[in-house]
Amino acid sequence: MRSFDHTIIKSRLDELRTIRKKGDPNELLYYFSEGIHGNMAGMGSPEIYESEDNNEAFDLVKAYVDEVTLGLSQIADFPASALSDAAKLNFLQRTSQAYGRCALMLSGAGAMAPFHLGTCTALAAEGLLPNVISGSSGGAIIASIICTRNDEELCTLLQSEKLSEMFNLVHATYEENTKLLTGADVAKIIDAWIPDMTFAEAYEKTGRHLCISVAPTELHQQSRTLNSVTTPNVLLRESIQASCAVPGFMEPVRLMARGIDGTRVPYVSSRSWIDGSVTDDLPAARLRRIFGCNFFIASQTNPMILWSLQDPNSAGPMSDWINFWQSASKEWVKAFYPPAQRMVQNMYPVNLMMRMYSTILTQDYTADVNILPTQKFVNPNAMLEIIPPEAALDLVRDGESNSLGEIPRIKNCIQIGLKIDSLIAELSSASAVDEQTSTG
Repeated sequence: MRSFDHTIIKSRLDELRTIRKKGDPNELLYYFSEGIHGNMAGMGSPEIYESEDNNEAFDLVKAYVDEVTLGLSQIADFPASALSDAAKLNFLQRTSQAYGRCALMLSGAGAMAPFHLGTCTALAAEGLLPNVISGSSGGAIIASIICTRNDEELCTLLQSEKLSEMFNLVHATYEENTKLLTGADVAKIIDAWIPDMTFAEAYEKTGRHLCISVAPTELHQQSRTLNSVTTPNVLLRESIQASCAVPGFMEPVRLMARGIDGTRVPYVSSRSWIDGSVTDDLPAARLRRIFGCNFFIASQTNPMILWSLQDPNSAGPMSDWINFWQSASKEWVKAFYPPAQRMVQNMYPVNLMMRMYSTILTQDYTADVNILPTQKFVNPNAMLEIIPPEAALDLVRDGESNSLGEIPRIKNCIQIGLKIDSLIAELSSASAVDEQTSTG
């Protein structure tokens, strides 16, 4: 395999096993400081996981990842006399910054949003749910469901019986003979599933960073990725509704925040927001900048582009031809857009639609790992259809089933990062308790 260096991983694994047996904290710290980073020697290469012929490579990578995880735990478990908690925490925080984080990105989804719940169910069952989760449009609803519940609550919610109960509850609120979701219907879904809290409050409760994409109605303003770092006081419900506000079908939404006195106040009162997927369906660049993410999982169900997606790792004449024309089309749209936009810049809503379609055509819709529904040809006109609870549960099962094949690769690629985050949380919590005890 050209993209995987078997020799380097084997050498690093042997070194680490020897050092761990010695049990010297300084040697362990030196080893990890010398080099611990994502995709070491190409260990995240898709080809390792695509064929049973690569079992030897897979077993080697798994052994290396497991040994690194044990080594990190060993450092955290050293007594204070051998290594102080402050030194441990400093090492782990530095290592986290160097190693990077994983992010789960839930695309715009429309009526296919339950598919994302299946993806989250599969990851959560293996303890692989990332601590950074983004969502746009329908994906924003699912990301918010996940990021407003602690692990115990999430385990209960993701059971089929509970999901069925929630789908039935929401479906009962729709008006008879209604076929398409309205803004009022979306608000009912949000009120039923999402607590009335801010981004900061959600993070404090769950330890998960919720990120929601929204787009401004103003032509020359930039889209936003709302989260606990950049917009901690903004309230979730209006943010989700704004991210779901499909232009031409639902009214733009004004965001709200928790004021200094705890009351609801407008957030940037002069501005309204619409569907986040039209400008930043998968906000990888922003997650990379804000949270240091460098490995991305996409649960991709966006009906507008799903039919055209190609696996970035696929090869062959047909794949090369499709990739060439997709790249060429993006460059053509980028070149055509500025002069075309100048021609219609004062013609509302044509100017807004021009911006929307150009951003839809020039975005990147794939990630390191891409989880796609079985049914890729979805009528975009049906994206706002109201689907029965049984169909919603079928989508959940499809998401869970289609995620299972990616679990081994995801585990090897993010297990170390998740371990670092968990150890930092444990040490920080213990340090806070010790500080309270000493000052009490």
